[in-house]
Amino acid sequence: MRRVTGIGGVFFKARDPKALGEWYRTHLGMDVQAWGGVAFDWADDHNGKGATAWSLFKADTDHFAPSTAGFMINYRVEDLDALLATLRREGCNVVGDAQDSEEGNKVELWQPPPA
Repeated sequence: MRRVTGIGGVFFKARDPKALGEWYRTHLGMDVQAWGGVAFDWADDHNGKGATAWSLFKADTDHFAPSTAGFMINYRVEDLDALLATLRREGCNVVGDAQDSEEGNKVELWQPPPA
């Protein structure tokens, strides 16, 4: 089974997500959308086409919980159910649809829809 196949998204906490999004738009040319992020298109030999999300969240969001880190990376996987079952068998602490690593950072797994 292939495990991680790429990055699904990168998410950051910000005191003022709208202002920070404007900074990224102005200085880095990122097309930050009304939903607070950017979708970067990609294509590969295994999953076809898709997008990697980049998004800002309010600093007080609980979306990253139980982690208190200021960012979260969402990894694309080929078969989420199979990987979660494997991670559980390997003794990993699976919280809902997310995986906590030994360092305590929340790792979010995501399976893209079929091409």
